[in-house]
Amino acid sequence: MSAVNIALPAIGKSLSGRMTALQWVVDAYTLMFAALMLSAGALADRAGARRAYAWGVALFTLASLGCALAPGIGVLVGARVAQGAAAAVVMPASLALIRQAYEDARARARAIALWTVGGSVAMAAGPVLGGLLTETAGWRAVFLLNIPVGAAILVLLVRVSRSARRPAAVDGAGQLTAVLALAGLAFAVIEGGHLGWTSGPVLAAAALAVASACAFRVVEARHRQPMVPLHMLTDRRVAVPLAVGFAVNAAFYGGIFVLGLYYQQLRGMSGITAGLMFVPMSAVVTATNLVSPRLAERIGRRPVIVAGQLVFVAAMLAMLPLAAHTPAWLVLVLLLPLSVGGALAVPALTALLMDAVPGERAGTASGLLNSFRQTGGALAVALFGGLLSDTGAGFSLPGMRIGLLAVAALLLATAALSRLLLPRG
Repeated sequence: MSAVNIALPAIGKSLSGRMTALQWVVDAYTLMFAALMLSAGALADRAGARRAYAWGVALFTLASLGCALAPGIGVLVGARVAQGAAAAVVMPASLALIRQAYEDARARARAIALWTVGGSVAMAAGPVLGGLLTETAGWRAVFLLNIPVGAAILVLLVRVSRSARRPAAVDGAGQLTAVLALAGLAFAVIEGGHLGWTSGPVLAAAALAVASACAFRVVEARHRQPMVPLHMLTDRRVAVPLAVGFAVNAAFYGGIFVLGLYYQQLRGMSGITAGLMFVPMSAVVTATNLVSPRLAERIGRRPVIVAGQLVFVAAMLAMLPLAAHTPAWLVLVLLLPLSVGGALAVPALTALLMDAVPGERAGTASGLLNSFRQTGGALAVALFGGLLSDTGAGFSLPGMRIGLLAVAALLLATAALSRLLLPRG
């Protein structure tokens, strides 16, 4: 996803897409990722993590080909929907495989840390790779790269032993209401700045989101085998990590989205130069991910989770003075906290959640966490996209600053919840 952010200006020029269309290129993926991950986590438990993982990788590879061949923005958005659905299956299945492979809590925490390192490094390195590919081979190469990678994963998966299966009924009504709630909310936020917050379509989308969310609550309470067991959400060791995951991804995804446009639209950088501006972030993310588990073992998970969020607050505030002529070296210094926050908090956050649920619910818990994280990222992109283009005169620095302050306030709230409600160990 971070590689696609750097390619957005090139995609817009190639396919004649406006800011709202480019937001949908990002959010079509993240929203489907978030919504389907609720049932995909249960799929990992019920169909077997190994089988679910294989299905997801295969679909993601095919969807990447569809993105690369897209003749227009509509087809690209549709292929991104398929990519998001596939990623929703892959993510919880991969974490469930780790949960099943490591019964010892300490060994599992280290394995989860390595899993997190891989994802974080890929996220941080994505802009660099995206910029390089976009400038040298075109934006379609960003998607074509996934094809050999996906094929290699499927070959390696043959060596992984089969996972246990727990067959159960599919919660179709719950899944449908979840998709409608998230899609309605995203449409309202993305299109509100373009169509007007009181326009008919925006108000209708907001009403759909509220009604669908209420219906989801009723459906899950009545279903014999709900995709989201509501009793899990009453455990603060589950509920608080979900809220923190939402806020952390809002900060990171929102920051990456803003920076990609800031570098290219406001400062006029090429895709390669903009990508290279993310290199220090990649290095810091990797180092912090390796340190975080050891730090959590020494001082406890709660302090590490709280510290990660406060660092993110510092990152949002540090970005406030960015302007068209801010020296590049100063930009890199100001962005260091953005590299540290999530890498510090997420490994401890994930390990805490995995320890809070029984092994047979690992896939469901993983799906919930990643669903909340992706929803936070999707809504942040929607918020920033609307604010950045609100003036109609290109990149809006005042809009960027409003978004940064809103995310900082959210992080302060979830940091306080973490400090008050999470166990220290």
